[in-house]
Amino acid sequence: MRQAGGLQLLLLLLACTSCTSWATSLQIPPEVEQLPTIITQSSSPIIALPYDSSVTIKCEATGNPPPQFRWTKDGVDFTPPRLTDPTTGTFVVQNNELAQYQGKYRCYASNKLGTAMTEEIRLIALSVPKFPKEALDPIVVTEGEPLVLSCNPPASVVPRQIHWMSINLQHIPQDERVSMGNDGNLYFSHALQNDSRSDYTCVAAFNRIRVIIQKSPMTVAVQSDAAPQPSKPSILLPSGVQTEVVLLRGKELQLECLPGGFPTPTVKWIRLGDSLPEQTKYDNFGRLLTVASVDEGAEGKYMCEAQNSEGKEVHYFDVIVEEPPHWLSGPPQSQLSVIGSDVRIRCVVSGKPVPDITWRKNGEIFRDELKQRVLEDSVVLHNADPEDSGVYQCEASNPHGTLLANVNILVMNMAPLILTAELQEYAVVQGGDVALDCRSFGSPPPSISWTETSGDIEGERFLVLSNKSLQIIGAEKSDSGGYVCAASNSEGKSSITALLDVKDPTKIVTPPQDARVVSGTTAQLMCRAEFDKSLESGFEVTWMKDEEEIPFNFEEKFSLTKGMLQIVNVNMSDQGIYTCIARTSLDRDNASALMTVLDVPDAPLNLQISVLQSPRNISLSWTPGAENNSPVTEFVLEYEESQWDPGRWKELKKVPGNLATTDVILHGHINYQFRLYGANMVGPGPPSEPTQRHKTPPAAPDRNPENIKIQGHLPHQMEITWDPLLPIEHNGPGLEYRVSYRRLGLDDRWKESLVKRQMFVVRNTSTFVPYEVKIQSRNSHGWGPEPKIITGYSGEDDVVWHCLRENVSVPTAAPRDVAVEVINTTVLRVSWTPVPPATVRGHLGGHYVHWLRKRSLLNPSKTLDERQSLSFPGNRNHAIVPSFEPFSEYSLTVNVFNKKGNGPKSDPVNFSTPEGVPDQVPILTTSNAQKDSILLVWGPPSETKGVLTGYHLHYHRINESSLEVLDSQEKNISAPETTQWELQGLKEGSLYQFQLRACTRAGCGPPRAEESHTTTPEDLSPTPAEDPVLSSHNCSPSLSSSAPASAPPLPLVPVLFNISSYVSDTYAKISWTATQEQHNLELYVAYMNIRDGMWQISEAVNSSQSFHLLDGLEPGTVYTVRLMSKRRFDNASICEDVFQTQDKGVTSLQRDTSAQGWLIGTLCAVALLTLVALIACFVRRNKGGKYSVKEKEDLHPDVESQGMNDDTFCEYSDSEEKPLKDGSLCSLTDGMGDSLSRDSLGDYADGGGEFDEDGSFIGEYSGPKHRGSVSEPNGHSQVVQA
Repeated sequence: MRQAGGLQLLLLLLACTSCTSWATSLQIPPEVEQLPTIITQSSSPIIALPYDSSVTIKCEATGNPPPQFRWTKDGVDFTPPRLTDPTTGTFVVQNNELAQYQGKYRCYASNKLGTAMTEEIRLIALSVPKFPKEALDPIVVTEGEPLVLSCNPPASVVPRQIHWMSINLQHIPQDERVSMGNDGNLYFSHALQNDSRSDYTCVAAFNRIRVIIQKSPMTVAVQSDAAPQPSKPSILLPSGVQTEVVLLRGKELQLECLPGGFPTPTVKWIRLGDSLPEQTKYDNFGRLLTVASVDEGAEGKYMCEAQNSEGKEVHYFDVIVEEPPHWLSGPPQSQLSVIGSDVRIRCVVSGKPVPDITWRKNGEIFRDELKQRVLEDSVVLHNADPEDSGVYQCEASNPHGTLLANVNILVMNMAPLILTAELQEYAVVQGGDVALDCRSFGSPPPSISWTETSGDIEGERFLVLSNKSLQIIGAEKSDSGGYVCAASNSEGKSSITALLDVKDPTKIVTPPQDARVVSGTTAQLMCRAEFDKSLESGFEVTWMKDEEEIPFNFEEKFSLTKGMLQIVNVNMSDQGIYTCIARTSLDRDNASALMTVLDVPDAPLNLQISVLQSPRNISLSWTPGAENNSPVTEFVLEYEESQWDPGRWKELKKVPGNLATTDVILHGHINYQFRLYGANMVGPGPPSEPTQRHKTPPAAPDRNPENIKIQGHLPHQMEITWDPLLPIEHNGPGLEYRVSYRRLGLDDRWKESLVKRQMFVVRNTSTFVPYEVKIQSRNSHGWGPEPKIITGYSGEDDVVWHCLRENVSVPTAAPRDVAVEVINTTVLRVSWTPVPPATVRGHLGGHYVHWLRKRSLLNPSKTLDERQSLSFPGNRNHAIVPSFEPFSEYSLTVNVFNKKGNGPKSDPVNFSTPEGVPDQVPILTTSNAQKDSILLVWGPPSETKGVLTGYHLHYHRINESSLEVLDSQEKNISAPETTQWELQGLKEGSLYQFQLRACTRAGCGPPRAEESHTTTPEDLSPTPAEDPVLSSHNCSPSLSSSAPASAPPLPLVPVLFNISSYVSDTYAKISWTATQEQHNLELYVAYMNIRDGMWQISEAVNSSQSFHLLDGLEPGTVYTVRLMSKRRFDNASICEDVFQTQDKGVTSLQRDTSAQGWLIGTLCAVALLTLVALIACFVRRNKGGKYSVKEKEDLHPDVESQGMNDDTFCEYSDSEEKPLKDGSLCSLTDGMGDSLSRDSLGDYADGGGEFDEDGSFIGEYSGPKHRGSVSEPNGHSQVVQA
């Protein structure tokens, strides 16, 4: 069913007047009788369309008593056909009744006090428009004469569009000669012969009602006896000499002038006495003048002038702008007046023409009497009494519309009635504004005053508003209490009391911090707030992302736990500004943080190949993909070729991340394709799309074989081997190698052989003589570059072999003048005088450096036997040796070796390493936080590496929002046995960061950091000083498994809460919370290593200390711990728990498992012990326990990492630098890690090439030791042989 008034926009198209109704009501409480007030009525006109099933005409009103409704139709009483609700006047007209119910309606709402009425509501039942059926005679016109084809479309209140078309629905062309007027007629300034046709059809489209109708086709016959004669212009539309145009202010002015004549006249527009308005526009080939939204300034006389070669014709338009009635200062207001006063109702309206004003009372025409006078636009009631109460209607009309106002006049006297409830409670947060209501009613209007129950209200913070509410600005805690509102007038007085409660404000104390999160990980944003506990039921924390609330049921991506927002599997769409909102029913606080998501770079785009000098010399360019908040550090260019390893992508080149192009030299005879990917700190990104295939032409080889070895395994024979070219390096088919050799210094001519393998044997050579060898590559397209000449020796004779079997071919001399320079606490420079070459008895393989750690200077009475050695290949006179322990006494020797074995060791050199800096303290915790102090507890470092002199404490006060350091202080703790310190003089309610270092005379070690807050007196829920990384639990007294059945009753033990354990590798902190009654009691902590079953008991601990530190624990070990009230194993155990210390080197804190009873604890301990034992065995095996030499050879076949026994038989190498693979040299024995034993130190022991610039050698071989200088400084003290 279409609602009445659904076509209000069509009002502008109606010929009827427009009407507006106004009703103003008094603010009268429901308890008091009230005049009727119209609150809802249908707008006029109501247009019922043919397809509307029904139309609703509305009329609703309020009043006390409830009003009764009646209707008039066309000024006659009318009974509606069917009401929608008996409490209103609204009724419904069905579609089949619309025709009989057309007319003008008015609704009246009445009760015993008066009658209100609506404006007239016009109902129009729209029928389907039709052209009349008619037979049209042909129109005959002489060529050159004007012609008008009349359309005369049917009238309708809905908009229409007129079209002139042919019978086959083709538009009739229009131009300056032929055009359609606003009236729908088709105008010809003169007819031509080709205008003759029989299908001129006028079509009218009513789109709103989906109707298109057409008039019967017209026939036009243009007669032509001769050429048309020119004629003077005439005005076809409008007719006559002058036209008066009246339109409303704000509407569009349209002036139309359609001329006739031959030739076609031109049209010119003139405004007499003035210029045309600025908004003037011309349409329809200049024949239509329009001015949008006119006002009085557009009034005047306009002239249309039509002119051709035969003359001209004019037409005048008088434009008049009028307007419907409108209020000048708003509709008249309803009034509440006291008895005996004068009442004036003024109806101030304007319009053009000047509106006529009609006054009514309760819907009836108002009569002018002595006591009730009508004075122009006003009604005056002298000495009013209750009988003058009623609804007065002011109706202002002119030809363009009507205004109606219902004015309620209530004349009465009444004592104050306070409408606000007694003892109304108000709540406001401290610092906020609040208004205490005091709505009242009375006649005359009562005066309002406010007082506090304890006295008068004073201060600028208290204001009485215009609605008589009491506003309190910046509420303080002391403002809580009762406030009295008193209302009084001449008829009496009344009062109420309002109750105010000032709450603590909501404040975010831990706001979220800006974060950079790697894609695919979990992001966490913390937000903690303080609020008034009385508002807890309505307290909530919500989160918004980019000003949109986060849905926490969204596939579990977001979760909220104790103020922490967790976002799993973060991706780029999760980047944005996250806002935490802490809200109660009274106030809210918010804080925002930017989360930046870091991801791998997007795939590069547009990877292009450009050929440079040749197809083998190309340039690749690309467009980098998005960096995703992490700069690209490098691009990796990959290739795939279809011949040797198809389908497998291999790295070709790395390009710096700030470049987008690179040049590449390719191998020949390869069918390449390329792709590229970027990498940043997050990782490698996806690759680009592969390029098209790029095939390079064949060419001669670019290089010759490398790593050429000349070996003489047998007498009179020389074996030559080399590393062959990779398949991709062949550059073409038919690859082979030319081996050339000759005696050094004897032969000038080279002997040559072509081979395809990577080995060649020269037979019948002289015994152990030098040869020159070179190897050159070639393929079917030519030879490779000129090869380098390599020198080697042929095989040795039988006498030498016999000597070897007798084990007489090892070196015979030891290095002399061995000296040691201490570079730092863990690295030495060892130098020596080389042995005479003749004593080497073969090729010099290198030197061994052996050292023995005899004792630690921290415990000189304990003898150690820690032996290590390291090999240095080649001929040298010094070496850099790492892996020494600080503050220790050592003995060191050096020997040379060849392929046959080790020479004698040098005389030992005794020396001591200096002190080092200690390791990091293993644990640092905070507790007992007060408003100006915090207690720090720590454990001594596991390795002091010198004499511990004390600790250095550096602490900073931190701004929690910006993380800026506000101030810093330092404290030197000179007592090395100290493991706790109470800091005094801290700032209340502040965040502190503590950094503690252990120190020796060599300096201080790395810091251990911890953060904590000092407290404030206002803390409602103090934040623990220590982050609860382990689960806390309350314990009941545990029963000893050994207690007999007849044991006496359990002794009374203290009840402690929040008992927890904080476990490191060698330390454990046992914490508890004691009640006030349990302070200053003696407690004992007992613990047992499950491996040995031996209990150890601490000294007495005061319960108010709230923790005890267990030190000297074994890493990776399961312990049982008891907290007891007596120092004996009876039934006085407060709590029993099982924990496992961390493995050595584990830095992350692990959650301990709370006690679940003796049985479960024991079972878990046994399982953990078994697992730890298995892990320990596995770790020990991988860390290199004692193995036989043969096992080491099998595990480490690398030639530079094998050991050698003196009686081991092996062959000479063709190289002066490296021993053969078949040897068994051990470059590092008993204690060096696997990674060290496989690395050669040959690149580090010579001259200035001992280290990389960044000290990577020291870092790799000295492990966690203190990094010293990586250069070889002057002035080191030399330790000579003792």
